Amino acid sequence: MNDSLRQATRLEAIGGRYDPWLLGAALALACLGVVMVASSAIMMGSTPFHYLSRHVVFLTVGIGLAVWAMRTELKLVEQYNRLLLLACFILLLMVFVPGLGVSVKGAHRWINLGVSNFQVVEVVKVLFIVWLASYLVRFRDEVNATWPAMLKPLGVAAGLVVLLLLQPDFGSASLLLAITAGMLVLGGVNMPRMFGPVLVGLPLLAVVAIAEPYRVRRLTSFSDPWADPFGSGYQLTNALMAIGRGEWFGVGLGGSVQKLNYLPEAHTDFILAVIGEELGFAGICLVIGLYALLVGRALWVGLRCVEMRRHFAGYCAFGIALWIGLQSFVSIGVNLGLLPTKGLTLPLVSSGGSSVLMTCAAMGLLLRVSYELERTQRQVALRGDLMQAAAAPETAPAEAAAPAPAPAVRGTSRLRPRIEPTFERIA
Repeated sequence: MNDSLRQATRLEAIGGRYDPWLLGAALALACLGVVMVASSAIMMGSTPFHYLSRHVVFLTVGIGLAVWAMRTELKLVEQYNRLLLLACFILLLMVFVPGLGVSVKGAHRWINLGVSNFQVVEVVKVLFIVWLASYLVRFRDEVNATWPAMLKPLGVAAGLVVLLLLQPDFGSASLLLAITAGMLVLGGVNMPRMFGPVLVGLPLLAVVAIAEPYRVRRLTSFSDPWADPFGSGYQLTNALMAIGRGEWFGVGLGGSVQKLNYLPEAHTDFILAVIGEELGFAGICLVIGLYALLVGRALWVGLRCVEMRRHFAGYCAFGIALWIGLQSFVSIGVNLGLLPTKGLTLPLVSSGGSSVLMTCAAMGLLLRVSYELERTQRQVALRGDLMQAAAAPETAPAEAAAPAPAPAVRGTSRLRPRIEPTFERIA
């Protein structure tokens, strides 16, 4: 009994390690964001460093949220999954409360926190990913085998999308649906069943997209922005001029001309165009490479978690990877003229308090996933060693009859039979 307690204590005392590739990519993007916000917004605001100081404050608070998430056990987060889903709907309804919700250019997407406005959909992204990860764990077999289990998360996502369209926020609504579909696929949903909702949903999204005249203008202008360079194509033409002017290595940090009140939202939605002008093609490749590293590593961590039967951690990693990957893809595509203009920030790089805060929190959650994965791997290895040590006395009499082994030679290692651990024991 005492040996079992000592073994359990040894297993519990084992810690993990935060994935250095994830941490390095996130820090590199955040540092690049600070530099480029300082450069792109220097001519905006009441002072040259107005937006930079705001960005640094939000980034500091976001790092605090990331540290808190990194130190929180995932099993504690999973316990509150239903409350997190309820919070998603409450937050999206709060923007319509008079006195609390804030309307900007006819859109009700923010709530007033006194010191700053906050875009609630950024919180909803994180909370919904956590709830969906928990749902896929609880109904993993049913999602693959039955229609109701597969349609329930799609129905919940549709309810959130309706609230987002009422704000209106078509970009976030489309992103949320894409994250839901991606997590269901990675969670093992039956693919033939998935085609039905997709075939129904895509035409509905198309109808919603063309229902508003300004969305139709965005869809048509990006195909030929030079047809109306001072109207519907104004943002994209200036972004393309900035990127073209940067050529291979840019005009130098701080040397952008388009940011001087020519390129709208140069520090938020179109910050990549400023990067292209000042750092050139090399700078854009650096940004794309960092996002590829971050998303690819997050997917790898999620896959390893699923293999180790840490399904909730794995699905959280999948969801965050899909979120960062899809949002960065859309933002980069908009800046390069590959996609219609849409107000989605470049994660960890663009200025924007709500986005910076919640992206940092998501990075903290992702790093926590990597920490618990490393801890599990170490526990499995130690459990195998303990099982081997416990089995050693049983073979002692047989070994006693055998001749004594030759003394070990320096520089060589003693070989011993390996007992493969069973993951079911730690699931």
